[in-house]
Amino acid sequence: MGGLGPADRQGNYRRPASAVPEAGAVPASADEAGRHWLVIGRSCPWAHRVWLVWSLRGLGSTLTLAEASPDLRGGRWILDPPRDGFSTLADLYRAHRTPRQHRPTVPVLLDRIGERVLCNDSAGMMDLLNRWPAEPGSIDLDPPDCREASQRWRLRLQDTVNDGVYRCGFARCQSAYEQAHAELMQALESADRELSQAGPWLCGASLTLADLCLFTTLIRWELVYEPLFGCSGRPLWSFSSLYRWRAALYNLPEVRATCDGAAWRQHYFAGLFPLNPGGIVPLPAPLEQIVTGMSAPAPARP
Repeated sequence: MGGLGPADRQGNYRRPASAVPEAGAVPASADEAGRHWLVIGRSCPWAHRVWLVWSLRGLGSTLTLAEASPDLRGGRWILDPPRDGFSTLADLYRAHRTPRQHRPTVPVLLDRIGERVLCNDSAGMMDLLNRWPAEPGSIDLDPPDCREASQRWRLRLQDTVNDGVYRCGFARCQSAYEQAHAELMQALESADRELSQAGPWLCGASLTLADLCLFTTLIRWELVYEPLFGCSGRPLWSFSSLYRWRAALYNLPEVRATCDGAAWRQHYFAGLFPLNPGGIVPLPAPLEQIVTGMSAPAPARP
């Protein structure tokens, strides 16, 4: 449990800091096709939000997307397929001159030619990819008129929602769990209220990085965090504005293409042994039905 969910002396979950947190400026070589790689894992919500920036801004021509899959038995990430002769994320990290004590995690942004890791902190990477060279007319997910509000939401969501679900799931005592759960629900109530008063997005008329940070947690709610992490005090559908907001974002083609409910369930239920010792992955309702609230069509009459 200590490796999966490190905690302080009061039993509160504490997320380890990223090894290479500083994203820095966009490199001068950013528009060189094939030079830079973004490595993501489908099951990881931190990688998912960076993947969303890549997808929504259409960065495929200047930034190569690579995937890693969790090896649950070996406790490592496997490159799928292998890249440049490397089969594991750890090997790729070492080839890019990272110290051995740095945990090989996703997402990670690599410079293949310079053989270095540019960043493996998702928050910094989102900002960096929003400035990355893109096709004319690509969406700006951090517009100047929303920047202050977006940053305020991102800071609040990080502790209370993005980490908040983990603070619930990996709490070591009842009081730590109840505090994390209360702060999680309060943050969702605030977001729901904001959307009901303004909208359609968290910061008004523009889709921002703050929306993506919230989405990657809430899209996993019913499939993972509610049943496995104990985020069960209030169903998400009862936050009516949040529920509609999530469906609107999910229905964007670039967003829907990044959502893989089966991968999320497999990694969390089969991989988090302390929370699910049997390793049994429950059979869920289809993700689209969960998000849209639509039931499956009735079978045709003969």
